Amino acid sequence: MTRRLTLIAVGACAVVATTSQAALAAGPVIVEVTSTEQVGKVADAVGVNPTHTYSRTITGFAAAVSPKQQQRLERDPRVLSVTADVSVVQKQPNVTPMPEQPPQFVTSGVRRVGGLSSPTAKIDGIDERVDADVAVLDTGVDSAHPDLNVAGGVNCAGGKGWHDRDGHGTLVAGFVGAIDNSYGAVGVAPGARVWGVRVANNGTMITTSALLCGLEWVTANSATIEIANMSLSMQATVTGPCGVPARGNRIDHIHRAVCAATAAGVTLVAAAGNDAEDATDYLPAAYPEVITVSALADSDGLPGGFGAPPGCEPEALDDHLAFFSNFGSVVDIAAPGVCISSTYPGGQYGFGSGTSFAAPLVAGAAALLKARNPGWSPQAIRTHLLSTAEAGPIPGDPDAFPEGVLNVGSY
Repeated sequence: MTRRLTLIAVGACAVVATTSQAALAAGPVIVEVTSTEQVGKVADAVGVNPTHTYSRTITGFAAAVSPKQQQRLERDPRVLSVTADVSVVQKQPNVTPMPEQPPQFVTSGVRRVGGLSSPTAKIDGIDERVDADVAVLDTGVDSAHPDLNVAGGVNCAGGKGWHDRDGHGTLVAGFVGAIDNSYGAVGVAPGARVWGVRVANNGTMITTSALLCGLEWVTANSATIEIANMSLSMQATVTGPCGVPARGNRIDHIHRAVCAATAAGVTLVAAAGNDAEDATDYLPAAYPEVITVSALADSDGLPGGFGAPPGCEPEALDDHLAFFSNFGSVVDIAAPGVCISSTYPGGQYGFGSGTSFAAPLVAGAAALLKARNPGWSPQAIRTHLLSTAEAGPIPGDPDAFPEGVLNVGSY
């Protein structure tokens, strides 16, 4: 039996602690300072070499420090906060490979959301590319894949380069914008320009500083980047508006970065998570600024629930909420995420399941809207996505919040 492709579990998304909450120890930290001109001065004063610097999201830097260096930072009047740069080992995805260049197929997920009717997508086997730019904050993207329009990327994690060594990011990219040609997969926004933002270290680890770096890059390049997809999740709750600590809670730099990117005009899409729990307790899904996506099981590309169970997940029911999907009041919309196919590194294709793959279908839909309406804000895109969705509630959804199913037929 095919194993489910698991969502990247981003333990670094916002689990940070002030030094008053955690014992001082040598290790990586994120340092927030009073102004951009103080970033280099503060780092030099304590003798550390920053691994990342930030100015568009927070003002500060990330670095590895000794206990004495951390104490000196805490005493420096130019320093606003010193927080732990948390890192967590990620789960590896499992995929079923397919032929390298099969005849063109339109996955049931794209069919189910009305992709064949979209006048902007124009899915007809002719390569006419959607004019939009989407950043994929993930394990990187295979820039050489012949079925993707990869415009570039950036490495925010360890190692060399931003290219995908894991597979997850390339799968996500295909759901967004695999090219409409004579072979392989077709994305919701065919041929949209994809940017690989590698925030996972060789597919196994992600840090707060790396994800913050990715959001910093997206914000700094908001004149180009219009949509950003985050198929990643961690268990934590929102601390307060845009990361401001409430009632003594932790500082949430990632939330502040999400707010900065949204304010710069970037529409952010996030996976709800794969734990069959309330997404209110998971980030970035619970941030009100992102469009949060749950996963629908679909086997025939049609509404109504008349299809057989999807082949790779026999326990899933057609047109029901996926048995693994998170749910709850913070979920905005649903999209297919069970046994759906996409691009995979090395010019290959694969299929798997997860809210990781439902989210980029929505990111692709946002790209269609942005291509049609260049002046639309993230809020306008959110409003249109939700108002045109197939009405809920979705069978099998355990909550009382009836998110609809993505429908791009009129886009």
